Amino acid sequence: MKRTKIVDALSCTNFGKDIVVKGWVRSHRSSKAVDFIALNDGSTIKNIQVVVNPSSVDEETLKSITTGACISVTGTLVESMGKGQTSEVQCKDIEVYGTCPSDYPMQKKGQSFEYMRKYGHMRLRTNTFGAVFRIRHNMAIAIHRYFHEHGFYYFHTPLITGSDAEGAGNMFQVTTLDLDRIAKSGKVEYEQDFFGKRTHLTVSGQLEGELGATALGAIYTFGPTFRAENSNTPRHLAEFWMVEPEVAFIDLPELMDLEEDFIKYCVRWALEHCKDDLDFLNKMIDHTLIDRLEGVLKEDFVRLSYTEGFNILKEAQEKGVKFEFPVTTWGMDLSSEHERYLVEDHFKRPVIMSNYPAEIKSFYMKKNEDGKTMQGTDVLFPRIGEIIGGSIREESYDKLLQEIEQRGMKAEQYSWYLDTRKYGTCPHGGFGLGFERLILFVTGMQNIRDVIPFARTPKNAEF
Repeated sequence: MKRTKIVDALSCTNFGKDIVVKGWVRSHRSSKAVDFIALNDGSTIKNIQVVVNPSSVDEETLKSITTGACISVTGTLVESMGKGQTSEVQCKDIEVYGTCPSDYPMQKKGQSFEYMRKYGHMRLRTNTFGAVFRIRHNMAIAIHRYFHEHGFYYFHTPLITGSDAEGAGNMFQVTTLDLDRIAKSGKVEYEQDFFGKRTHLTVSGQLEGELGATALGAIYTFGPTFRAENSNTPRHLAEFWMVEPEVAFIDLPELMDLEEDFIKYCVRWALEHCKDDLDFLNKMIDHTLIDRLEGVLKEDFVRLSYTEGFNILKEAQEKGVKFEFPVTTWGMDLSSEHERYLVEDHFKRPVIMSNYPAEIKSFYMKKNEDGKTMQGTDVLFPRIGEIIGGSIREESYDKLLQEIEQRGMKAEQYSWYLDTRKYGTCPHGGFGLGFERLILFVTGMQNIRDVIPFARTPKNAEF
Protein backbone atom coordinates (compact mmCIF):
# COMPACT_ATOMS: atom_id res chain seq x y z
CA MET A 1 0.00 0.00 0.00
CA LYS A 2 1.31 3.46 -0.91
CA ARG A 3 2.37 5.74 1.92
CA THR A 4 0.12 8.69 2.78
CA LYS A 5 1.85 11.84 4.01
CA ILE A 6 0.59 12.94 7.40
CA VAL A 7 -0.38 16.39 6.10
CA ASP A 8 -2.71 14.64 3.62
CA ALA A 9 -4.01 12.12 6.15
CA LEU A 10 -5.00 14.93 8.52
CA SER A 11 -7.00 16.69 5.81
CA CYS A 12 -8.63 13.52 4.50
CA THR A 13 -12.29 12.87 5.40
CA ASN A 14 -12.55 9.49 3.66
CA PHE A 15 -12.93 7.73 6.96
CA GLY A 16 -12.94 3.96 7.09
CA LYS A 17 -10.23 3.39 4.49
CA ASP A 18 -6.91 1.75 5.29
CA ILE A 19 -3.76 3.87 4.94
CA VAL A 20 -0.03 3.64 5.64
CA VAL A 21 1.68 6.47 7.50
CA LYS A 22 5.40 6.61 8.28
CA GLY A 23 7.42 8.93 10.43
CA TRP A 24 9.17 9.62 13.72
CA VAL A 25 7.57 9.22 17.12
CA ARG A 26 6.99 12.47 18.99
CA SER A 27 5.49 10.75 22.05
CA HIS A 28 4.17 7.37 23.18
CA ARG A 29 1.67 7.05 26.03
CA SER A 30 0.85 3.55 27.28
CA SER A 31 -1.90 2.01 29.35
CA LYS A 32 -3.36 -1.45 29.77
CA ALA A 33 -6.29 -0.71 27.49
CA VAL A 34 -4.79 1.49 24.77
CA ASP A 35 -1.56 3.13 23.56
CA PHE A 36 -1.38 6.54 21.88
CA ILE A 37 1.50 7.33 19.54
CA ALA A 38 2.00 10.85 18.16
CA LEU A 39 3.63 10.49 14.74
CA ASN A 40 5.22 13.17 12.57
CA ASP A 41 6.85 12.88 9.13
CA GLY A 42 7.92 16.51 8.61
CA SER A 43 5.15 17.33 6.12
CA THR A 44 3.28 19.43 8.72
CA ILE A 45 3.76 20.83 12.20
CA LYS A 46 0.84 18.66 13.32
CA ASN A 47 1.17 15.05 14.48
CA ILE A 48 -1.26 12.30 13.64
CA GLN A 49 -2.42 10.16 16.54
CA VAL A 50 -2.03 6.42 16.17
CA VAL A 51 -4.32 4.43 18.47
CA VAL A 52 -2.94 0.98 19.32
CA ASN A 53 -4.60 -1.95 21.04
CA PRO A 54 -1.68 -3.37 23.08
CA SER A 55 -2.94 -6.92 22.67
CA SER A 56 -2.65 -6.67 18.88
CA VAL A 57 1.06 -5.77 18.80
CA ASP A 58 4.04 -7.72 20.10
CA GLU A 59 4.92 -6.45 23.58
CA GLU A 60 8.65 -6.03 22.87
CA THR A 61 7.90 -4.16 19.64
CA LEU A 62 5.60 -1.80 21.51
CA LYS A 63 8.24 -1.18 24.19
CA SER A 64 10.82 -0.30 21.51
CA ILE A 65 8.64 2.54 20.17
CA THR A 66 10.14 5.45 22.13
CA THR A 67 10.43 9.15 21.33
CA GLY A 68 12.51 9.54 18.18
CA ALA A 69 11.95 6.02 16.85
CA CYS A 70 11.02 5.67 13.18
CA ILE A 71 8.02 3.47 12.37
CA SER A 72 5.55 2.51 9.65
CA VAL A 73 1.90 2.13 10.64
CA THR A 74 -0.84 0.41 8.67
CA GLY A 75 -4.31 1.15 9.93
CA THR A 76 -7.77 2.58 9.39
CA LEU A 77 -8.32 6.31 9.10
CA VAL A 78 -11.10 7.28 11.50
CA GLU A 79 -12.64 10.49 12.73
CA SER A 80 -10.96 11.59 15.92
CA MET A 81 -12.83 12.22 19.14
CA GLY A 82 -9.81 14.03 20.57
CA LYS A 83 -9.64 17.81 20.90
CA GLY A 84 -7.76 19.70 18.19
CA GLN A 85 -7.55 16.90 15.64
CA THR A 86 -9.90 15.75 12.90
CA SER A 87 -8.59 12.27 12.17
CA GLU A 88 -6.47 9.51 13.63
CA VAL A 89 -5.29 6.04 12.70
CA GLN A 90 -6.58 2.86 14.30
CA CYS A 91 -3.48 0.67 14.15
CA LYS A 92 -3.55 -2.75 12.49
CA ASP A 93 0.18 -3.30 12.09
CA ILE A 94 3.43 -1.56 13.08
CA GLU A 95 6.88 -1.99 11.58
CA VAL A 96 9.83 -0.44 13.41
CA TYR A 97 12.42 0.96 11.02
CA GLY A 98 14.77 2.40 13.62
CA THR A 99 14.73 2.36 17.40
CA CYS A 100 15.89 5.37 19.40
CA PRO A 101 17.88 4.81 22.62
CA SER A 102 17.32 6.85 25.77
CA ASP A 103 20.34 9.09 25.08
CA TYR A 104 18.55 10.67 22.08
CA PRO A 105 19.36 14.39 22.64
CA MET A 106 16.07 15.82 21.35
CA GLN A 107 13.56 13.86 23.38
CA LYS A 108 12.98 16.37 26.18
CA LYS A 109 10.74 19.42 25.86
CA GLY A 110 11.85 22.94 26.70
CA GLN A 111 15.46 22.62 25.59
CA SER A 112 17.27 25.90 24.92
CA PHE A 113 18.28 26.90 21.40
CA GLU A 114 21.88 27.07 22.57
CA TYR A 115 21.64 23.43 23.69
CA MET A 116 20.07 22.40 20.39
CA ARG A 117 22.85 24.08 18.40
CA LYS A 118 25.22 21.50 19.89
CA TYR A 119 23.14 18.87 18.08
CA GLY A 120 22.60 20.64 14.77
CA HIS A 121 22.18 17.33 13.00
CA MET A 122 19.34 16.28 15.33
CA ARG A 123 17.56 19.59 16.00
CA LEU A 124 16.01 19.47 12.52
CA ARG A 125 13.54 16.87 13.81
CA THR A 126 12.02 19.15 16.46
CA ASN A 127 8.73 20.98 15.97
CA THR A 128 10.36 24.41 16.03
CA PHE A 129 12.99 23.70 13.41
CA GLY A 130 10.54 21.79 11.25
CA ALA A 131 8.37 24.93 11.22
CA VAL A 132 11.34 27.22 10.51
CA PHE A 133 12.60 25.21 7.56
CA ARG A 134 9.19 24.69 5.99
CA ILE A 135 8.80 28.48 6.12
CA ARG A 136 12.30 28.90 4.68
CA HIS A 137 11.25 26.70 1.75
CA ASN A 138 8.12 28.76 1.22
CA MET A 139 10.07 32.01 1.26
CA ALA A 140 12.38 30.63 -1.45
CA ILE A 141 9.33 29.74 -3.54
CA ALA A 142 7.85 33.22 -2.98
CA ILE A 143 11.08 34.88 -4.14
CA HIS A 144 11.22 32.93 -7.38
CA ARG A 145 7.51 33.46 -8.05
CA TYR A 146 7.68 37.19 -7.43
CA PHE A 147 10.51 37.81 -9.83
CA HIS A 148 9.16 35.43 -12.46
CA GLU A 149 5.77 37.16 -12.34
CA HIS A 150 7.45 40.56 -12.69
CA GLY A 151 9.56 39.74 -15.73
CA PHE A 152 12.93 39.13 -14.08
CA TYR A 153 15.33 36.42 -15.25
CA TYR A 154 17.04 34.11 -12.77
CA PHE A 155 20.73 34.73 -13.36
CA HIS A 156 23.50 32.53 -11.94
CA THR A 157 26.55 34.49 -10.80
CA PRO A 158 29.85 32.81 -9.85
CA LEU A 159 30.73 31.68 -6.33
CA ILE A 160 34.45 31.90 -7.10
CA THR A 161 35.62 35.36 -8.13
CA GLY A 162 38.70 37.51 -8.50
CA SER A 163 36.94 40.73 -7.46
CA ASP A 164 35.62 42.14 -4.18
CA ALA A 165 32.13 43.48 -4.76
CA GLU A 166 32.13 45.48 -1.54
CA GLY A 167 35.70 46.74 -1.90
CA ALA A 168 36.25 45.98 1.78
CA GLY A 169 38.08 42.64 1.96
CA ASN A 170 36.91 39.97 4.47
CA MET A 171 36.88 37.24 1.82
CA PHE A 172 37.66 33.52 1.99
CA GLN A 173 40.55 32.64 -0.30
CA VAL A 174 40.24 29.78 -2.79
CA THR A 175 43.45 27.96 -3.61
CA THR A 176 44.92 24.60 -4.61
CA LEU A 177 48.44 25.62 -3.61
CA ASP A 178 50.31 23.58 -1.00
CA LEU A 179 50.06 25.82 2.05
CA ASP A 180 52.67 23.81 4.00
CA ARG A 181 55.22 24.36 1.23
CA ILE A 182 54.35 28.06 1.06
CA ALA A 183 54.83 28.35 4.83
CA LYS A 184 58.36 26.94 4.46
CA SER A 185 59.34 28.95 1.38
CA GLY A 186 57.57 32.17 2.33
CA LYS A 187 56.62 32.73 -1.32
CA VAL A 188 53.15 32.56 -2.91
CA GLU A 189 53.23 31.83 -6.64
CA TYR A 190 49.69 32.65 -7.71
CA GLU A 191 50.51 31.92 -11.34
CA GLN A 192 50.82 28.27 -10.25
CA ASP A 193 47.41 28.28 -8.59
CA PHE A 194 44.38 26.64 -10.23
CA PHE A 195 43.02 29.88 -11.71
CA GLY A 196 46.43 31.46 -12.21
CA LYS A 197 45.64 34.35 -9.88
CA ARG A 198 44.29 35.12 -6.44
CA THR A 199 40.63 34.14 -6.11
CA HIS A 200 38.01 34.14 -3.37
CA LEU A 201 34.52 32.98 -2.49
CA THR A 202 32.09 35.71 -3.48
CA VAL A 203 30.73 38.27 -1.02
CA SER A 204 28.02 39.26 -3.50
CA GLY A 205 26.80 38.47 -6.99
CA GLN A 206 25.91 42.10 -7.62
CA LEU A 207 28.68 43.19 -9.97
CA GLU A 208 28.16 40.20 -12.25
CA GLY A 209 24.41 40.71 -11.85
CA GLU A 210 24.81 44.20 -13.28
CA LEU A 211 26.28 42.65 -16.42
CA GLY A 212 23.14 40.54 -16.73
CA ALA A 213 20.83 43.51 -16.21
CA THR A 214 22.56 45.47 -18.97
CA ALA A 215 21.77 42.62 -21.35
CA LEU A 216 18.47 41.13 -20.15
CA GLY A 217 16.91 44.24 -18.59
CA ALA A 218 15.99 42.75 -15.22
CA ILE A 219 17.65 39.83 -13.45
CA TYR A 220 17.91 38.40 -9.96
CA THR A 221 20.42 36.17 -8.25
CA PHE A 222 19.60 33.89 -5.33
CA GLY A 223 22.43 31.88 -3.87
CA PRO A 224 25.08 31.52 -1.16
CA THR A 225 27.59 34.26 -0.38
CA PHE A 226 30.51 34.31 2.04
CA ARG A 227 32.02 36.83 4.46
CA ALA A 228 35.18 36.11 6.46
CA GLU A 229 34.23 38.44 9.28
CA ASN A 230 35.16 37.33 12.79
CA SER A 231 31.72 38.29 14.07
CA ASN A 232 29.94 36.24 16.71
CA THR A 233 26.63 38.09 16.82
CA PRO A 234 23.04 36.81 16.48
CA ARG A 235 22.84 38.63 13.10
CA HIS A 236 25.94 37.41 11.23
CA LEU A 237 26.98 34.25 9.41
CA ALA A 238 30.11 33.40 7.42
CA GLU A 239 27.97 31.62 4.79
CA PHE A 240 24.51 32.95 4.01
CA TRP A 241 22.10 33.34 1.12
CA MET A 242 21.47 36.56 -0.78
CA VAL A 243 18.69 37.69 -3.09
CA GLU A 244 19.99 40.36 -5.48
CA PRO A 245 17.79 41.80 -8.24
CA GLU A 246 19.34 44.23 -10.71
CA VAL A 247 17.28 46.39 -13.08
CA ALA A 248 18.15 48.59 -16.04
CA PHE A 249 16.47 51.98 -16.46
CA ILE A 250 15.32 52.30 -12.83
CA ASP A 251 15.54 55.42 -10.67
CA LEU A 252 15.62 55.86 -6.89
CA PRO A 253 11.85 56.16 -6.24
CA GLU A 254 11.19 53.15 -8.49
CA LEU A 255 13.86 51.15 -6.65
CA MET A 256 12.20 51.89 -3.30
CA ASP A 257 8.84 50.87 -4.78
CA LEU A 258 10.37 47.56 -5.87
CA GLU A 259 11.91 46.91 -2.44
CA GLU A 260 8.63 47.53 -0.63
CA ASP A 261 6.48 45.57 -3.08
CA PHE A 262 8.86 42.60 -3.04
CA ILE A 263 9.10 42.25 0.72
CA LYS A 264 5.35 42.69 1.20
CA TYR A 265 4.79 39.92 -1.34
CA CYS A 266 7.04 37.59 0.66
CA VAL A 267 5.34 38.39 3.96
CA ARG A 268 1.89 37.96 2.39
CA TRP A 269 2.98 34.60 0.96
CA ALA A 270 4.04 33.43 4.41
CA LEU A 271 0.73 34.44 5.98
CA GLU A 272 -1.23 32.68 3.23
CA HIS A 273 0.84 29.50 2.86
CA CYS A 274 2.43 28.85 6.27
CA LYS A 275 -0.53 29.30 8.61
CA ASP A 276 -0.01 26.20 10.77
CA ASP A 277 3.71 26.81 11.23
CA LEU A 278 3.20 30.52 11.96
CA ASP A 279 0.46 29.71 14.48
CA PHE A 280 2.87 27.34 16.24
CA LEU A 281 5.72 29.88 16.28
CA ASN A 282 3.34 32.64 17.39
CA LYS A 283 2.29 30.47 20.33
CA MET A 284 5.68 29.02 21.29
CA ILE A 285 8.33 31.56 20.22
CA ASP A 286 6.91 35.06 19.77
CA HIS A 287 3.34 35.99 20.74
CA THR A 288 3.48 39.15 18.58
CA LEU A 289 4.70 37.42 15.42
CA ILE A 290 1.52 37.29 13.35
CA ASP A 291 0.45 40.81 14.38
CA ARG A 292 3.86 42.11 13.32
CA LEU A 293 3.69 40.35 9.94
CA GLU A 294 0.19 41.65 9.30
CA GLY A 295 1.34 45.12 10.35
CA VAL A 296 3.93 45.17 7.54
CA LEU A 297 1.12 44.82 5.00
CA LYS A 298 -1.21 47.45 6.46
CA GLU A 299 0.74 50.65 5.87
CA ASP A 300 3.15 52.17 3.40
CA PHE A 301 6.79 52.14 4.46
CA VAL A 302 8.16 55.46 5.69
CA ARG A 303 10.68 57.04 3.32
CA LEU A 304 13.24 59.45 4.66
CA SER A 305 16.80 60.55 3.99
CA TYR A 306 19.79 59.68 6.14
CA THR A 307 19.95 63.33 7.18
CA GLU A 308 16.32 63.31 8.34
CA GLY A 309 16.88 60.07 10.22
CA PHE A 310 20.08 61.37 11.80
CA ASN A 311 18.30 64.50 13.01
CA ILE A 312 15.46 62.43 14.54
CA LEU A 313 18.00 60.29 16.40
CA LYS A 314 20.01 63.32 17.55
CA GLU A 315 16.88 65.01 18.87
CA ALA A 316 15.75 61.83 20.65
CA GLN A 317 19.18 61.57 22.31
CA GLU A 318 18.98 65.19 23.44
CA LYS A 319 15.59 64.39 25.01
CA GLY A 320 17.04 61.56 27.06
CA VAL A 321 17.04 58.44 24.87
CA LYS A 322 20.15 56.40 25.69
CA PHE A 323 22.00 54.69 22.86
CA GLU A 324 24.88 52.28 23.40
CA PHE A 325 26.62 54.02 20.51
CA PRO A 326 25.91 57.77 20.88
CA VAL A 327 24.71 59.73 17.88
CA THR A 328 27.56 62.16 17.32
CA THR A 329 28.36 63.66 13.93
CA TRP A 330 26.60 63.61 10.57
CA GLY A 331 28.23 60.99 8.41
CA MET A 332 28.53 58.30 11.07
CA ASP A 333 27.37 54.80 10.21
CA LEU A 334 24.10 54.08 12.00
CA SER A 335 23.98 50.93 14.10
CA SER A 336 21.16 48.41 14.49
CA GLU A 337 19.93 50.12 17.67
CA HIS A 338 19.54 53.43 15.78
CA GLU A 339 17.69 51.72 12.92
CA ARG A 340 15.38 49.89 15.31
CA TYR A 341 14.62 53.09 17.23
CA LEU A 342 13.38 54.73 14.04
CA VAL A 343 11.27 51.71 13.12
CA GLU A 344 9.98 50.52 16.49
CA ASP A 345 9.77 53.68 18.60
CA HIS A 346 9.53 56.70 16.33
CA PHE A 347 7.58 55.63 13.23
CA LYS A 348 6.29 52.24 14.45
CA ARG A 349 6.47 50.81 10.92
CA PRO A 350 9.16 49.84 8.38
CA VAL A 351 11.39 52.59 7.04
CA ILE A 352 13.28 53.00 3.77
CA MET A 353 16.24 55.29 4.39
CA SER A 354 18.10 56.77 1.43
CA ASN A 355 20.81 59.22 0.38
CA TYR A 356 23.58 58.11 2.71
CA PRO A 357 26.94 59.87 3.22
CA ALA A 358 29.33 58.74 0.49
CA GLU A 359 32.10 57.79 2.94
CA ILE A 360 30.10 54.96 4.52
CA LYS A 361 28.77 53.42 1.30
CA SER A 362 30.23 51.31 -1.50
CA PHE A 363 32.17 52.60 -4.48
CA TYR A 364 29.57 51.64 -7.09
CA MET A 365 26.75 53.84 -5.77
CA LYS A 366 25.66 56.92 -7.70
CA LYS A 367 26.60 60.21 -6.08
CA ASN A 368 24.05 62.99 -5.73
CA GLU A 369 24.74 66.45 -7.06
CA ASP A 370 25.74 67.64 -3.57
CA GLY A 371 28.86 65.47 -3.85
CA LYS A 372 28.38 64.33 -0.24
CA THR A 373 25.66 61.70 -0.46
CA MET A 374 24.98 58.61 -2.53
CA GLN A 375 21.71 57.17 -3.79
CA GLY A 376 21.78 54.20 -1.44
CA THR A 377 18.70 52.71 0.20
CA ASP A 378 18.27 50.57 3.30
CA VAL A 379 14.97 48.95 4.28
CA LEU A 380 14.75 48.88 8.08
CA PHE A 381 12.49 46.41 9.87
CA PRO A 382 11.38 45.94 13.48
CA ARG A 383 13.63 43.62 15.53
CA ILE A 384 15.98 43.17 12.55
CA GLY A 385 17.26 46.59 11.58
CA GLU A 386 18.53 46.57 7.99
CA ILE A 387 16.92 43.79 5.97
CA ILE A 388 17.59 45.19 2.46
CA GLY A 389 20.45 47.31 1.16
CA GLY A 390 20.34 48.75 -2.33
CA SER A 391 21.29 51.66 -4.54
CA ILE A 392 21.22 53.29 -7.89
CA ARG A 393 24.57 52.40 -9.48
CA GLU A 394 26.94 54.98 -10.92
CA GLU A 395 26.60 54.73 -14.70
CA SER A 396 29.33 57.26 -15.62
CA TYR A 397 32.62 55.64 -16.60
CA ASP A 398 34.71 58.62 -15.48
CA LYS A 399 32.96 59.03 -12.13
CA LEU A 400 33.11 55.31 -11.33
CA LEU A 401 36.80 55.11 -12.25
CA GLN A 402 37.51 58.16 -10.10
CA GLU A 403 35.72 56.56 -7.13
CA ILE A 404 37.66 53.31 -7.53
CA GLU A 405 40.99 55.17 -7.62
CA GLN A 406 40.12 57.45 -4.71
CA ARG A 407 39.40 54.41 -2.55
CA GLY A 408 42.77 52.85 -3.33
CA MET A 409 41.23 49.97 -5.28
CA LYS A 410 42.93 48.44 -8.30
CA ALA A 411 41.14 49.60 -11.46
CA GLU A 412 42.57 46.75 -13.55
CA GLN A 413 40.68 44.21 -11.41
CA TYR A 414 37.43 45.93 -12.38
CA SER A 415 38.14 46.49 -16.07
CA TRP A 416 35.30 44.14 -17.07
CA TYR A 417 32.93 46.00 -14.75
CA LEU A 418 33.99 49.38 -16.11
CA ASP A 419 33.29 48.11 -19.64
CA THR A 420 29.55 48.23 -18.88
CA ARG A 421 29.98 52.01 -18.47
CA LYS A 422 32.28 52.27 -21.47
CA TYR A 423 30.06 50.47 -23.96
CA GLY A 424 26.41 51.49 -23.97
CA THR A 425 26.06 52.54 -20.35
CA CYS A 426 22.58 52.90 -18.87
CA PRO A 427 20.99 54.00 -15.61
CA HIS A 428 20.43 50.97 -13.39
CA GLY A 429 20.07 49.86 -9.80
CA GLY A 430 19.26 47.00 -7.50
CA PHE A 431 19.33 45.70 -3.98
CA GLY A 432 20.47 42.81 -1.82
CA LEU A 433 18.33 41.02 0.74
CA GLY A 434 19.92 38.73 3.29
CA PHE A 435 17.67 35.67 3.04
CA GLU A 436 18.33 34.59 6.63
CA ARG A 437 17.33 38.01 7.95
CA LEU A 438 14.03 37.67 6.12
CA ILE A 439 13.55 34.24 7.72
CA LEU A 440 14.38 35.74 11.14
CA PHE A 441 11.64 38.30 10.69
CA VAL A 442 9.04 35.89 9.33
CA THR A 443 9.63 33.22 12.00
CA GLY A 444 10.21 35.39 15.06
CA MET A 445 13.44 33.53 15.84
CA GLN A 446 16.13 35.48 17.70
CA ASN A 447 19.40 34.10 16.33
CA ILE A 448 20.38 33.87 12.67
CA ARG A 449 22.11 30.53 13.38
CA ASP A 450 18.66 29.06 13.99
CA VAL A 451 17.19 29.86 10.56
CA ILE A 452 19.80 28.11 8.40
CA PRO A 453 20.15 24.32 8.59
CA PHE A 454 23.90 24.22 9.20
CA ALA A 455 25.41 27.50 10.39
CA ARG A 456 28.91 28.54 9.39
CA THR A 457 30.42 30.87 11.99
CA PRO A 458 33.91 31.56 13.39
CA LYS A 459 35.48 28.31 14.63
CA ASN A 460 32.41 26.34 13.57
CA ALA A 461 32.10 24.30 10.37
CA GLU A 462 30.38 21.13 11.55
CA PHE A 463 28.81 18.64 9.12
